[in-house]
Amino acid sequence: MPAFEGKVAVVTGASRGIGAGVAAMLAREGARVVCCARTLEEGSHPLAGSLERTVAEIRSSGGTALAVAANLAVDAECEKLIAKARAEFGAVDILVNNAAVAFFGCILDVPMSRWTTSWRVTVHAPIVLSRLALPDMIARGDGRIVNVTSESAVGPGPGPPSGPSVGDAAYGAQKAAIERLTQGIAHEVYANGVGVAAVAPSQIVPTPGALANGQITGTDDPRAEDPAYMPEAIRILLTDPLDRMTGRVVYSQQLLVERGVLHGGAGLGVDRDRRVTGYAMALPSLS
Repeated sequence: MPAFEGKVAVVTGASRGIGAGVAAMLAREGARVVCCARTLEEGSHPLAGSLERTVAEIRSSGGTALAVAANLAVDAECEKLIAKARAEFGAVDILVNNAAVAFFGCILDVPMSRWTTSWRVTVHAPIVLSRLALPDMIARGDGRIVNVTSESAVGPGPGPPSGPSVGDAAYGAQKAAIERLTQGIAHEVYANGVGVAAVAPSQIVPTPGALANGQITGTDDPRAEDPAYMPEAIRILLTDPLDRMTGRVVYSQQLLVERGVLHGGAGLGVDRDRRVTGYAMALPSLS
């Protein structure tokens, strides 16, 4: 039986990249998937990808999906998304907060309007969506929320800089906030049977955005991560027992190595033993 048969899942940022891959994975595993992003139609955004494409590909493979275009910087749009999911499919069982807005640059150069927008989409929207989805999850005594984070949450460290700034102070602060919120909410709803976790790519996923801004040159770039890794890591977190997954903040390849999905030289990027934040360390004595 598919892992998510009969479940209702909401995935934000599902027009391309990680979000589209996660939506496809959930649909293959039997979920009815509500795909959310701002880009509804192909060609209406400079980057390739759209909700219409994501949903069409899911349906062509026999899955069930619905496109909901929404600007998650606006609370009313978040409310519309969850209301539409309930009306079409029923109460939300799975929420994947993947959408983010990243404006890179020196903190003195990034306009405050961009700072505000990025915080509203990357941090505020996941809180609003979680608040909207959690009452039904709590009432059923079951549910899962997975937040997508980033290695940028790890700061450059104290003292004189050892290399050039990459201009990710704002984005890194937002992802650090997501990691802390993940564990805080996980602690609050554990007794209600609801699990909350976060996962970051170990390396750079070759999404249209990453390729367009020059983070990597292509899928053969040694800094690139296989696009299949994040959906598989999220599948593991969603299917894990509550006690094993809740409160985890983990890297994709760290989790896949831990579960035996990757072997040998895998785990490049963020090593599972690297001392980073307390949030990202592997749990002890996992078997």
